[in-house]
Amino acid sequence: METKRSRAEALVQQYKQEHLLRCISRLPEERAERLIDQILRIDFTQLRSAMRTPAPSISGQSRLEPMDAADWDDFDARQRADFEAKGWDLLRSGSVGAIVVAGGQGSRLGHEGPKGTFDIGLPSGKSLFQLQAERLLNLSRRAGRPIPWYIMTSPENHAETVQFFKAAHYFGYAEDDCFFFPQGVMPAVDMDGSILLSGPDEISLAPSGNGECFAALKQSGALEDMKRRGVAWLFYYNVDNALIQAADPLFVGVAAHLGHPIATKAVEKAYPEEKVGILCLRDGRPSVVEYTDVPEEVMLQKDGKDKLLFGLGNVSIHLFRLDYIERHADAAIPYHKAHKIIKYIGENGELIRPETPNAYKFERFIFDFFPLADRMTVLKMKREEQFAPVKNKDGVDSPASARRLVFDLHRKWLLEAGVPASAIQGRDIEISPLLSYGGEGLEQPDLLRSLGISSE
Repeated sequence: METKRSRAEALVQQYKQEHLLRCISRLPEERAERLIDQILRIDFTQLRSAMRTPAPSISGQSRLEPMDAADWDDFDARQRADFEAKGWDLLRSGSVGAIVVAGGQGSRLGHEGPKGTFDIGLPSGKSLFQLQAERLLNLSRRAGRPIPWYIMTSPENHAETVQFFKAAHYFGYAEDDCFFFPQGVMPAVDMDGSILLSGPDEISLAPSGNGECFAALKQSGALEDMKRRGVAWLFYYNVDNALIQAADPLFVGVAAHLGHPIATKAVEKAYPEEKVGILCLRDGRPSVVEYTDVPEEVMLQKDGKDKLLFGLGNVSIHLFRLDYIERHADAAIPYHKAHKIIKYIGENGELIRPETPNAYKFERFIFDFFPLADRMTVLKMKREEQFAPVKNKDGVDSPASARRLVFDLHRKWLLEAGVPASAIQGRDIEISPLLSYGGEGLEQPDLLRSLGISSE
């Protein structure tokens, strides 16, 4: 009679992972059972394929061409109004949902806990999650119905993220309108392809990237939840963008008007070597090429107006049509191998902490779904109004730089609302997303007084 143990033994022998058998044999029954259960959950066929598949790269045969993009500043007032009206129609009909990719930890920021729980140092002390929740609540209130919010966590931070939301009473959201689900994981392997252990009875698992998003939506039931609600467009973004305009009605309106299955916001690269991927056509298909893979001659190439020919920077702000997600939820997009330092349990049960990269983890990227579409919408926006990443403890893309961008944008809003420059001279003023989503409504005297501003 086949047992779980015999199935696990057959699998590790078939896929040349026999060292796991030795680990099982040294463990007490209860802990051996735990390891066996983990082995049975591994998709060995997928893991073998990921190990054997070369990382996507720009070969000499690849043809890179610039991608067309619409610039928001090029639309006239009537076009902007039409796009905004279209976006609001979709929000009011419940056709828009939002998903935040929030599986990361804040360790690089010196923060213990999920990155979304991090406070970038604004006067309000609000976390990234709270800032995003309040922007969505603002739109939901004005649309007259809630925008469902899908929060993709990782196994590492799922429970802590859910608890953070519960403790904050979901920041004013209804619990039923927040759907939490973890992304997938893949085992880490050493240079010979052997699966690593992070503990005597624990396989070393690493989140397998934001490209697992579609599959995780399907497996968790989130996709069915969207269909039940009538969601037609899903707004996708990363948790570490302090200026994210989640479910932006202007962007939604442009995407729906042009009708392509994918839309993305882009910003002009600040300089050729900036560490952002470029949006382009690769062999005629919509693509993102990572900055590490862009040949230098492509990176530096300019057009006739002395602008970068490949200057559309990917900032991971996308809209996906739901039928496209459903069609490609099981698509075999490629895995990317990342050479990392990963601690592991040695043959004698000791914990080994390497000082140089010793292993591979495998990730899929959301932009690898782009080539599956014939065309996509690219909308170029102002970086300083849309993109304030929080990735490093200090310097570029840090809490300090993101905080400065928030203050500068809110100052711009107040000046455009007619507040005299002298009234806010030398002051850093934070405007709650509950009061204004994109600078609207700041002409009201009572609101300005609440911010300690005289409009005289």
